[in-house]
Amino acid sequence: MEHTWDVLVAGSGIAGLSAALEAAEAGCSVLLLTSTHLFSGSSFYPGTWGLGLIGPEAPSDRADLCRSIQAVGCGMADPALVEVFVDGIAPAIEKVRDMGVKLRRAVQKDQREFIPCFDHKARDWNGLEFDCVRPVFNQRLEALGVTTLEGCEVLELVRSGSRVCGVVAVQDGSLRYLGCRSLVLATGGYGSLFRYHLCTGDVSGLGQALALEAGASLVNMEFMQMMPGYLSPAPKTIFNEKAFRFSHFRRGDGAPLLPPGEETHRLLEERSGHGPFTSRLSDRAVDVALFRAFLADPAGVEVTYSEEMRADPPEFIRTYFDWLEREKGLTAAAPVQIGIFAHAANGGVAIDAATYTGVPGLFACGEVTGGMHGADRIGGLSTANGLVFGGRAGRAAAAACVQAPLPSGHVAFEPWTWRECAPLRRRMQNVMFRSAMVLRSEQGLTAALEELDALEAEAPREPGGTTAAVADSRRLAGQLTTARAILRAARLRRESRGSHYREDFPAPDPAQARPIQVWLDRGVPTAQFVKEGFV
Repeated sequence: MEHTWDVLVAGSGIAGLSAALEAAEAGCSVLLLTSTHLFSGSSFYPGTWGLGLIGPEAPSDRADLCRSIQAVGCGMADPALVEVFVDGIAPAIEKVRDMGVKLRRAVQKDQREFIPCFDHKARDWNGLEFDCVRPVFNQRLEALGVTTLEGCEVLELVRSGSRVCGVVAVQDGSLRYLGCRSLVLATGGYGSLFRYHLCTGDVSGLGQALALEAGASLVNMEFMQMMPGYLSPAPKTIFNEKAFRFSHFRRGDGAPLLPPGEETHRLLEERSGHGPFTSRLSDRAVDVALFRAFLADPAGVEVTYSEEMRADPPEFIRTYFDWLEREKGLTAAAPVQIGIFAHAANGGVAIDAATYTGVPGLFACGEVTGGMHGADRIGGLSTANGLVFGGRAGRAAAAACVQAPLPSGHVAFEPWTWRECAPLRRRMQNVMFRSAMVLRSEQGLTAALEELDALEAEAPREPGGTTAAVADSRRLAGQLTTARAILRAARLRRESRGSHYREDFPAPDPAQARPIQVWLDRGVPTAQFVKEGFV
């Protein structure tokens, strides 16, 4: 062990940053490490203008927002987490403002485009712009003396007995053991497990596997946001869903994606109300058609916009296209090719209201966790999740380290490698894209699990290897564990609910209106419906 901190935070998106600041404000020594660079992950994804951040309009709006989260989540959100979440949003927003972050406000807030995805009314809408967030948060980290390590990736959580007391990480070609009294996992979601994804490569799904291996469990892993994005030009740019009602879609052969007529017009009007795919609404036909066309033709579907929108776009859409022209050189006059991409995870590590994972010394926050969202998630709540639960994780970790023992001075770490991880990872991503995206079935999910097993069987582990090869092999092993957790949960849920759509079970089943929990049983992800209550 090289050094010990009170609190170690892994991940530097909004959740990790918030956790590090809160722990430091509580008087703890804090290490914030990130596998790439500060201000990374989904929170700072370069394929969009910034982050929407919503909360209750007033104290009187809190109860309605709680009910809406539960309704949109199809009963898969933890009521206790939802209450704590909603109560914490307004104070979290106020704290960000007090730090000096200038939040964009809606000028014409009554325009329908400002109603959050899947919601039924306007909320307190704020725009969090990256160029303002970075300097303000960076200054605060420096003022509080938070130690930061960039390019430092966690490969294993170290435990002394059952308690997490540090990490084995790789940085600059070296393995390091970094000790702590308590640890906050804020490593993000699992979009990079899929061939096409709207997230950066560090949103790898490794954190969920690390938590499982430490003894934590996962919840709601089958619920993931899938949404349209650009294939060309400007690949991996998020398609603005508010523009659906102004859009025309054509397949590669020039034929319309959807039949012309009033029904298509109605579906596109409905589809403009949300970014991610959902099976709850009739407009799922739009995404199913888009995904089928994408499977058949990797070039995707061509989109052009109506003259009405190009001449006078609503404010929310204008904000998007102003950013698109400034950053990507594209205007609303340019046709684009789009497909369906994996985006954000609604499920992840199971936590309580204090972000405790059930493993002594281990807390988690942000997109690596699940429970505060359900089968679908209201737009703007991912950012709020990072702020609220990131802050709670920092405070809880600080409190937990007061009585925590010093970590042990040494740890055994077994180096092994697969010869070539890159082709194995591509196979995994292709499997997940084909079988665990919009169209799921018993046959496809079972075949996917068998293919992942075959993938590992064909690539036996070899002892030793370079540090880079050992790190990449550990990373892939964790990704395979998380991929299996998703597939097993999706196969177990034999119904369609929110973002989870089964072709063979297209309707929701009231008997399955319970969350699915995943844990490791002798190293294998095992899924089971929660018998009563929540996890």
